[in-house]
Amino acid sequence: MKTTHSLLYRQILAALVDTRKAKGITQVDLARRLGKPQSFVSKFENGERRIDVAEFIEICRAMQVDALGLLAPICGDTGGN
Repeated sequence: MKTTHSLLYRQILAALVDTRKAKGITQVDLARRLGKPQSFVSKFENGERRIDVAEFIEICRAMQVDALGLLAPICGDTGGN
């Protein structure tokens, strides 16, 4: 992983990878759901390619995960404002 990625970005990537694995979704499965090659998933998971907010949301949708829910623990949001 590139050292230029912040701790926060690495935490987001780790949450995506952990979620994918917990749901039993392979990189190939996720890539198919996204209409992308498997290398797309591999590259963003390894930090070789950055993803933007829109891509993050699309990835979460492809895994049937709430994007805000995935970010809440990283942001320290306990659900209350």
